[in-house]
Amino acid sequence: MTRTRPAARPARPKRPSPPRQVPRTSILVASDWAPIRALALPMRLHPEALYGDLLPVLRRADLRIVNLECALTDAETPVWKSGAVFKGAPEHVLGLTAVPFDVACLANNHVLDYGVAGLRETLRVLDRHDVQTVGAGLTEEEAHAPLTCLSGGSKVHIVNFSEGEDLTASRGGPGVFGWDIARAVDLIRRCKKQGGVVLAIGHCGLEYVPYPPPYVVAAFRALSDAGADAVIGHHPHVPQGIEWREGRPIIYSLGNFAFYQQTDLHHRKVGFFVTLDCENNRITGVDFFPYRIADAGLHLLTGSDAADFRRTLAALSAPFKTGAGPARAWQAYLAYYGMAGFTGEVQGMLDRMTTEPQKAAAMFRNRLTTMQHSELWRECLTGVMSGETPKYPAGAYRFVEEYFTKKA
Repeated sequence: MTRTRPAARPARPKRPSPPRQVPRTSILVASDWAPIRALALPMRLHPEALYGDLLPVLRRADLRIVNLECALTDAETPVWKSGAVFKGAPEHVLGLTAVPFDVACLANNHVLDYGVAGLRETLRVLDRHDVQTVGAGLTEEEAHAPLTCLSGGSKVHIVNFSEGEDLTASRGGPGVFGWDIARAVDLIRRCKKQGGVVLAIGHCGLEYVPYPPPYVVAAFRALSDAGADAVIGHHPHVPQGIEWREGRPIIYSLGNFAFYQQTDLHHRKVGFFVTLDCENNRITGVDFFPYRIADAGLHLLTGSDAADFRRTLAALSAPFKTGAGPARAWQAYLAYYGMAGFTGEVQGMLDRMTTEPQKAAAMFRNRLTTMQHSELWRECLTGVMSGETPKYPAGAYRFVEEYFTKKA
């Protein structure tokens, strides 16, 4: 008997391996948040409604970062300082947790408006509600420590610093991470060696102007060159331009966020937040979301309003296409400010010396000890001594005028 082998079965085709999942995360950075003026009651009673149609966009991000521009405290006695003093009640933290924001940046010129007691209570309130903090602390080590977060498979390092109005920078004790760019550069390099995305977030610059002063441009470029994957600024309370440096974004000012100002000037009523898409511990995409700040809350700009905002942002960013462009655009503000601006500031403080000497002294001290004012005064006085007229690009002066006159 002859045995025959059964016919060989055809080989089964191999199933394709499932595509390898790349760890992804989305980081959102927003600017100044404070439960003050018209927004104080909505932040306490209806915090979700306050954000309007921004809320779904905010919640899409994996890691949400905001600048807490005040203390959250029941303390009643403010410090003597140059500018306004801000605070929210501890229960206003619900305006942060309603989103929720994961990280509160504290390196700014208002977190110490109610002294060390106000800062200490703010830290306790945020800790109880699982909001991480960076940029301020009860010791120098705490104030300068970067914050490292794990989000969506990515490691995110945050270095947060500020000019520290009225000498609020930490020097061995409670305070904020002040204007120490060399220290920030060193921290960025250390964080970069650990792997992950590094964000440098600074609260600095001159308020209400369309172009950052040269010292801010130099500092932000140094932070980017040190390895920061994104450098993001706030404090001017108006939007400023964006620079791309070796493919890395430098955003000079996001403008206001949930921060209400009693004005009808257009550029103080609009702002934008940024989202950073990350894969394999690097930024792969950047997007911007402009919005308007109204009496009842925030709402996204759409249609022609959004298009107009992006055109303005592109025009403000144009000077950053060359190394010397920002300094030339800044000359337009020097021309606008001029000696009339300088003498008006000085005379106002001298007049105040007779009615409120502590306040006037704080204002003078602030102008001498923070670069946002001392550099402006130095450049203005140097221009008078030289007799030279500031030279600036066509259109830059128009933007300066617009920022101080255009109505909402």
